[in-house]
Amino acid sequence: MIVHIVMFRFKEENLKEVTSKLNALVDLIPSLNSMEVGIDFSKSERAFDMSLYSKFDTKEALGEYAVHPEHLKVVELIKSVTLESKVVDYILN
Repeated sequence: MIVHIVMFRFKEENLKEVTSKLNALVDLIPSLNSMEVGIDFSKSERAFDMSLYSKFDTKEALGEYAVHPEHLKVVELIKSVTLESKVVDYILN
């Protein structure tokens, strides 16, 4: 199992729109097994505004997700409303 985690820091309040579009990907991209989108409530100096936690069966499935047209549409939106993002991908043992 592959886990894909991304954290985002937003320019402004677009969290609900991005959350909705990310959650919709589960029904649109066959290689995406599951996804959780969380919005930070702590507002600490170290915190990012949103995190994404998703699972895939294989590295290849993650690769399919990465180039899927529906995912790329959401990526473009996210790039336009975020200041930065960080990612980690790992194999879940």
